[in-house]
Amino acid sequence: MTLQQPAFERRYQAPEREPIIEVDERLFLKSAARSFYVLEAFARSPRPLSLAEVAKSAKISKSAAQRVVQTLLVLGYLERSATGTGVVPGRRILDRSFDYLRSNPLIERASPIVTELRKTTGERVDFSLFDDVTILYALRLQSKRETFYATLAGRRMPTFATAGGRAMLACLDERHADDILRRSRLVPLTPRTLVDPDQIRARIAEARRDGYACVQEESLMGEIVVAAAVVKDRSMPVGAIHVAGSLADWSPEEFRKRFAPLAIEAARALAG
Repeated sequence: MTLQQPAFERRYQAPEREPIIEVDERLFLKSAARSFYVLEAFARSPRPLSLAEVAKSAKISKSAAQRVVQTLLVLGYLERSATGTGVVPGRRILDRSFDYLRSNPLIERASPIVTELRKTTGERVDFSLFDDVTILYALRLQSKRETFYATLAGRRMPTFATAGGRAMLACLDERHADDILRRSRLVPLTPRTLVDPDQIRARIAEARRDGYACVQEESLMGEIVVAAAVVKDRSMPVGAIHVAGSLADWSPEEFRKRFAPLAIEAARALAG
């Protein structure tokens, strides 16, 4: 006879989210979680959503979606679309982003370093935060040719496919890095994204050897990026400094030679 797993030890995973975590169901408020599922629906569909679309994306009933949407409309975290055909994220969300950015001391320390690096390189410079199977861009200073969405703070990208992500994986022991790869959705972002685990491990090993990682056209065609990890306590990655340029302007060898040392120097200045 198999004993039922105690409720407080059950494993939990939000829709389309990693990793699965242990949760004490006695303290987990499902109604609050549904509100965040609704807000996260717009990450997959950045356009006005109907009530039915919200319910489907958030994996909740239509009646639950209606209650959540109405609550978030009242609080300002959702707004009616300009055409009146659905709802969109509300301006109030930016207040919470501001709260996070100004309360994170690492981002505060990184800001002048990223600004100076942008002046020195003339290319796009980013600062990202390590978040297990993904990285999250906290600071982004664009160059003259960037697309709109590529310059927005708050964008989340897979760790395995980004220069910053691989640089941070290179700081972990192989067992930890392999665990993150195992739990990652190895889905290509471009035709050149590496999705074979052995090839990705080889690039992580290169980053461990060189002190930085480099990717070419793996998240955006025509782009080359070098990145160095920011570590605390001499080993744990917490973020990364990225420098991104165009392959129309640089050969891979020239870009690495010129900008990798600058990314490494900037990352070391932030290390704690």
